[in-house]
Amino acid sequence: VQLVESGGGLVQPGGSLRLSCAASGFTFSSYYMSWVRQAPGKGLEWVSDMAGDGGRTNYVNFVKGRFNISRSNAKSTLYLQLNSLGQEDPALCYCARDQTGWSKYDEWGQGAQVTVST
Repeated sequence: VQLVESGGGLVQPGGSLRLSCAASGFTFSSYYMSWVRQAPGKGLEWVSDMAGDGGRTNYVNFVKGRFNISRSNAKSTLYLQLNSLGQEDPALCYCARDQTGWSKYDEWGQGAQVTVST
């Protein structure tokens, strides 16, 4: 099993990024997938998740309306579109496979860094 994030970078306040997570080694469509972040000096924080068939999505309150999770099961790839980025958003963002659909993560990527700065 492998999860590889990409798309992180430096943006100005108000800017956007699109993170990708390429999955391999398992049947991607069978799993809820999540984005989890770790802001500087803080612990892990769940951001969003999506059901295996793409039919259900969930977001933490502070990203609702700004971030959008999506997936392509044909490409075994999870995405996170981050819009209106602000000073509260810098973090290392991980994609994670949810073993049960109840935030029990058993596989993690290496993380993609999101930096917001003028």
